[in-house]
Amino acid sequence: MTTVGVTGTWQEFVVADAAQVLPVPDSLSVSTAAQLIVSPLTAWLLVTGLDLGPGDWLVQTAAGSTVGQLVLDLSHHLGFHTVNVVRRRATVDRIRALGGTEVVCTEDEDLPERLGHITAARPVSKAIDCVAGRVGADVLRALAPGGELVVYGALSTHRQADPAMLGIPVPADAIIFGGRSVRGFFLSRWFATTPPRVARRELGEVIALVEKSAMTVPEGQAIPAERALDAVRLAEAPGHGGKPLLVF
Repeated sequence: MTTVGVTGTWQEFVVADAAQVLPVPDSLSVSTAAQLIVSPLTAWLLVTGLDLGPGDWLVQTAAGSTVGQLVLDLSHHLGFHTVNVVRRRATVDRIRALGGTEVVCTEDEDLPERLGHITAARPVSKAIDCVAGRVGADVLRALAPGGELVVYGALSTHRQADPAMLGIPVPADAIIFGGRSVRGFFLSRWFATTPPRVARRELGEVIALVEKSAMTVPEGQAIPAERALDAVRLAEAPGHGGKPLLVF
């Protein structure tokens, strides 16, 4: 079983309203079931929230993340194309293998220049961003007039102490003259503001997609609860592989 909008679930037993519980197919591994409520649901809500369909183009940052890989799965399922921004050159081949249409690596490529080249031939009006900072601003400016950027993370602010580095330097001309817009997405807030029946329906869609392999959740790394500090260190490490999963 998986819960919908239930808090305090990092324990052996929890009491939940029956309306907030969904059955998980036996065909799904424990690792997959444990991750359904975060990355797969986030990817699904980001994509459907932008109404992406056949022939559309989407720019996504942090494309090598679990959410980024699930968005690539959905691009095959729904027929849209992707421009994938990654930080490390070592990630590029993996994103191409997963079917990313275009890949931009900020380690050794100029992001505004590459985005400008890609979008010159095909205007792109939709983007999702998990980095924020300068990267988020560059993506916003690259969008076509009227384009929309959805920000769901701020990796660039990690361990930052300078307040000036904790935001997105949104270019005024992109907002005023280009009519571009920026909005945020936070899964916890979505659960808090979404009727339970709608949340159950959306999670049910995700479970169905995962069950038929339209979305593939990378296997997590099981770590005993008594080694929780190791799990935190692993989660903080770059390129750490599968999600650390606490086992009680």
